[in-house]
Amino acid sequence: MNSTAFHNANILLPKSDTDMTKWSVIACDQYTSEPEYWDKVYSEVGSSPSTLNLILPELFLGKNDVDSRISAIHSSMDKYLSDGIFDEYKDAMIYVERTQTNGILRQGIVGTIDLEKYDFNKGSTSEVRATEATVIERIPPRVKVRNGAPLELPHIMILIDDPECTVIEPTGKSVTEADKLYDFTLMQNGGSIKGYLLNDKLQEAVDKALNALAQPEKFREKYGIDAPVLLYAMGDGNHSLATAKEYYEQLKRENPDKDFSNHPARYALAEIVNLHSDALKFEAIHRLVCDVYCDKLISEMTFALALSENNESDQYVICSCGGTEKKLYIGKKSSNLSVGSVQDFLDKYIKENGGRIDYIHGTDNVKALAEKHNGIALILPDMDKSELFPTVIKDGALPRKTFSMGHADDKRFYIEARKIK
Repeated sequence: MNSTAFHNANILLPKSDTDMTKWSVIACDQYTSEPEYWDKVYSEVGSSPSTLNLILPELFLGKNDVDSRISAIHSSMDKYLSDGIFDEYKDAMIYVERTQTNGILRQGIVGTIDLEKYDFNKGSTSEVRATEATVIERIPPRVKVRNGAPLELPHIMILIDDPECTVIEPTGKSVTEADKLYDFTLMQNGGSIKGYLLNDKLQEAVDKALNALAQPEKFREKYGIDAPVLLYAMGDGNHSLATAKEYYEQLKRENPDKDFSNHPARYALAEIVNLHSDALKFEAIHRLVCDVYCDKLISEMTFALALSENNESDQYVICSCGGTEKKLYIGKKSSNLSVGSVQDFLDKYIKENGGRIDYIHGTDNVKALAEKHNGIALILPDMDKSELFPTVIKDGALPRKTFSMGHADDKRFYIEARKIK
């Protein structure tokens, strides 16, 4: 009955006697420059069953022991399956209520995305699209984690543009205590979360509402453009969904005579969230540049972007280095957004001069890390979330790491899993 890319799935959850606070850990792409965060997680989890043993924190990508870590992940997945720690919910959707650290409620629905309806390349017209540029070099090491893994765990959040709140919000009013699957406090200042199993009637209502949003005439009226329908736009986990897509395409290439139409790897577990949720605050992702000569980089960036302290541009960057902080306006733009102009310069500079860029959430965090690592903090302005769908529809994907949906602590935690073999 469902004609959009979002479907129900056979979802795995740990059995009811599991310590869910220890089971659930934050998305692997968080705290990549703060090993102390992950040290605390490892300490809290100890030897308990945990998704920590099933994911690779990106802190460790590029390390010498990454292959042994991946092997250990696959072994843990096999062990958890053989030990029977999971209950499987067939053809399921799970309604999620996440209470963030600020007390605001975020609602979502967990199911699967059909990767046949997703294309992460810039200029894509698929129903599911990337919202920012996908860095192809980041995909192969992530495919190594997925290749041979019997399970997937999602930190992917996908946005729907539903200003009238027709899909997710009515679901929250219809679930009951009898439908509840989990209710617990998340570790490390992550807030709390509840999950409810949706019955067939509620799933049908979700499908019907999504199909209504996908009607071409409604789409044209909303955006004032005659273009293929964009129903699902990436919020978080852009490279994770791209990895799932590449792994699926790789399987098809390697087995040209095999029918993959019903293969579990055709789908990826994800949570859909309404763009118009009060819990979603778009915040800039700042740049931390290390292993460079600060004065040289700032001098060349000033020349390349015609930076000035005079307020004569709608684009700017705040540079913080060595205790000095300046707000500089960009006179020579290479993008419609400040982040695009800055990223274009940094890509060229790092390629020619060396150095390292990390992408940091929070102004105070990036400044503290710049001081700690003798680097440069490049602080960027926030993007209005109302610009997201129209910009992706008209201009294609935004520059990579343009925005973040809220603070690091409020990112998605791993809870559900699914078999992909």
